[in-house]
Amino acid sequence: MKRIGIAGAGVLGRLLAWRLSRAGHSVTVFDPAPGPDAPATGSLAGSPAHAAGFTAAGMLSPIAELDNAGPQIARLGWRSLALWREVADTLRAEGCLAPLFEQHGSLMLAHGADLGAARRVMARLDMAPSLAAELPSPQPLDRAALAALEPALTQGLHAWLLPDEAQVMSRDMLTALAVHAPNAHWCWGKRVERVEPSVLHVADEGPVQFDLAIDVRGVGAKPDLPLRGVRGEVVWLHAPGVRLQRPVRLLHPRHRVYIVPRPGNLFVIGASEIESEDRSPVSLRSAVELMAAAQSVLPGLAEARIVHMEANLRPALPDNEPHIHAEPGLLRINGLFRHGWLLAPALVERLELPPAPLRGFPPPGPEGGHSLWPGEARSTAVLDQTLAHNNPC
Repeated sequence: MKRIGIAGAGVLGRLLAWRLSRAGHSVTVFDPAPGPDAPATGSLAGSPAHAAGFTAAGMLSPIAELDNAGPQIARLGWRSLALWREVADTLRAEGCLAPLFEQHGSLMLAHGADLGAARRVMARLDMAPSLAAELPSPQPLDRAALAALEPALTQGLHAWLLPDEAQVMSRDMLTALAVHAPNAHWCWGKRVERVEPSVLHVADEGPVQFDLAIDVRGVGAKPDLPLRGVRGEVVWLHAPGVRLQRPVRLLHPRHRVYIVPRPGNLFVIGASEIESEDRSPVSLRSAVELMAAAQSVLPGLAEARIVHMEANLRPALPDNEPHIHAEPGLLRINGLFRHGWLLAPALVERLELPPAPLRGFPPPGPEGGHSLWPGEARSTAVLDQTLAHNNPC
């Protein structure tokens, strides 16, 4: 058994703590957040700094990411699909009742006026099988096929199905990983100022010794790494009666807007990518552009209610590529940019950690996902219950 200290309780920090503690190591995690839970929902204002993974929509889109990332990202992301499914199945077997993972593919959409730009994007995505044999090609859909898959979408859109892409329910997954990490000690409200081999320097406490120190602080790792924060904004809508089974992306010359369905008739809309470290609330421009683009492909959102807005910072390095540094007593992983959920389990699986390579995720579960729609939230009371903190794990 090794004593392992982890700086940062985002996606990587929690996944590492969950996996390492299950392997029998003594794990201590430090994070400046006040606790393991997601920040409050139902607010249009900003909130204290928290893990970017809570804000992210949790899309697992290795094929779609070929639009702006290299083939290695796609290959790692494809592996992560199976690993996240296995993690979700294990957590469910241990009593977590929240839906954590869905896998029904995703859709790329384009209006007729934007077909030229969309075809240029799809030409890049069509190369997926040549980059890795396991990656499927996008499947063009005619109008009838699109209507059969997602009848709520605007008629006449150009569409492509990206088979087997998936999504993680980011907030519930982060909570579940913390709750189900045996032998992990969580030090909330504790900021790590510096990480050195076998040492975490904790604010107001000084150095804390470990056999291995792991730095996964995201933007908080500055200035140890040349990181920058890239602002992302999301809007949550509540739209009873609007049905969407799989995430969709709208291909537009200026926007790559995504719409992600969530349990409780909620929809997460996002894709803003702003070179700024401003953590203030969502801007009017972003909110209007995101919601207008979303309504243009999903008309039923016209009567949706805005229930939450949130902005956060993605950690990015100058080349926008993930960075892993390992030496005796020290491991740093950072710069996952917009690919935190997509890459985390595949990166963890590859790591060499004491006393042996970190392998042995639980055996794969059955293919497919779980139902997103256990019931409908139509009343204000039910909506309030949906948005209120409820730890089902």
